[in-house]
Amino acid sequence: MTIRFDGRVAIVTGAGNGLGRSHALELARRGARVVVNDFGGARDGTGGSLTAAEAVVEEIRANGREAIANGANVTDAEACHVMVVEAVRKWGRVDILVNNAGILRDRSFAKMTPEDWRAVIDVHLNGSANCTLAVWNQMREQNYGRVLMTSSTSGIYGNFGQANYGAAKMGIVGLMNTLAIEGAKYGIRVNTLVPTAATRMTEDILNAEMLDMLKPEYVTPAAVFLVSEDAPNRTVMFAGAGHFSTMEIRESKGVHLPPGRRDADCVAEQFAAISSMADADIYTEGRSHAVMILAAEAEQRRQAGG
Repeated sequence: MTIRFDGRVAIVTGAGNGLGRSHALELARRGARVVVNDFGGARDGTGGSLTAAEAVVEEIRANGREAIANGANVTDAEACHVMVVEAVRKWGRVDILVNNAGILRDRSFAKMTPEDWRAVIDVHLNGSANCTLAVWNQMREQNYGRVLMTSSTSGIYGNFGQANYGAAKMGIVGLMNTLAIEGAKYGIRVNTLVPTAATRMTEDILNAEMLDMLKPEYVTPAAVFLVSEDAPNRTVMFAGAGHFSTMEIRESKGVHLPPGRRDADCVAEQFAAISSMADADIYTEGRSHAVMILAAEAEQRRQAGG
């Protein structure tokens, strides 16, 4: 099976360098018309220039494909809206959104300023929401859409000095979880990529051998699959150095404490059983957890009454 995007229109944010550039080039190679978005700022989000985006557009056009550059800052909801309007005006639709734009302001939490916190949250989490909201109703109306979020192992597992980045990246998984539910009946599928790659974000913490192993183009196959017509929905996929894996959120069976024993002391006594992941459950909606605990309570009361 060959994945193609002929007739599809894609927006890739942060596409002037690294992962975004790799994604944009490959989507174009496979037939997509691409909006190459990049604010053109430094790694910490300062500055701004359209030069990087325009260079990627030239690469795409040199290969006989169609692309336009866009310099919208993803933290500006109105600019994101205009970006989508311009794409629709030029090509009639937007089918794919790859939320890839990001910045870093690494510091230990004790040394982090409120501005460092807000700036990173604003680009990664709010930026992903702004761009997705800008395409959402258009995708609903055409009954088709593919949205790809970009998370990080710093969010899934944690990483020293990246409390702001990790919080934003785990928040993105939460955003995906709800949007995957809301978009399903409109033909919109929402997934999340967790890349490990050599980019501007990692170039000064990896040696030459690691940088060679972690080329962005080794991550892009996952991105392409997750925005394809036959993409899954609500999948978190890790990708790096040619390795691909997925994750799931599981919940232990837990323990339903009886009336009169619902106190911290009993929780402490039962913690091993409460936290046992033997025969764990997987839920796809928050209300499924609520249904489970209410059913357990109802059964306990029925037995007590009997």
